[in-house]
Amino acid sequence: MIRLLKRKTKNEKTAADVLPAHIGFIMDGNRTWAKQRGQPGIFGHRRGAEVCKMVSENLIKRGVNTVSFFAFSTENWAREKSEVKFLMDFIESEMPNHVDHAMKNNIRIKVIGRKDTLSKKIVRMCEKFEKQTSENTAGTICFCLDYGGQDEIVRAAQSAIISGVPADELDADMFESFMDSGDLVPMDLMVRPGGHKRISNFMLWKLAYAELMFIDENWPEVNEKTLDKILAEFNTRKRKFGK
Repeated sequence: MIRLLKRKTKNEKTAADVLPAHIGFIMDGNRTWAKQRGQPGIFGHRRGAEVCKMVSENLIKRGVNTVSFFAFSTENWAREKSEVKFLMDFIESEMPNHVDHAMKNNIRIKVIGRKDTLSKKIVRMCEKFEKQTSENTAGTICFCLDYGGQDEIVRAAQSAIISGVPADELDADMFESFMDSGDLVPMDLMVRPGGHKRISNFMLWKLAYAELMFIDENWPEVNEKTLDKILAEFNTRKRKFGK
């Protein structure tokens, strides 16, 4: 699913640009950015949270339907316990700020991922914020929290089996309805800052025909000019969807 974005050229002529309906970001480079400035990791994470709000607001105002952020992966639990605790505390303290931002900009919040390993307080917060923003219509921000692409697919398969769907009736559309991300539009573009060229188990199902983009800027360095470049690059891609 894509939209056409109309904009004026320098010569005031109208050009049609393809605007991704769904853009996903792997927010990489917070700690590296902070270290380069002689600051602790929290400095980078705080800046990264502000960038997250800027990016979502900017893209949804342009007409992007959904913006997804990889906030914490199922694999991140293997990090040092002190870092995991810091990240959980940071998510807990930062989420209300994102909700306030979403409400001011008429944006819906969706949180996908496991719920059994997160604290009960964070789970309750996520459910509350999803309900609070459910009627907002400008666009959707999806936070992938305690999330893994393979894990989401496995859990969907388990749910389909438990529901008793006959094997010969289970197609891709029905299977997707069992997934956390089932109601989100397919991802057209995945962007990873920080210079690493991998997808790290991020929304594998939705990435099926997405364009992949890897940029050298660390996440805290992403700004409106970066978004301009990303969208311009997207418009140079020839998408064939397997044809």
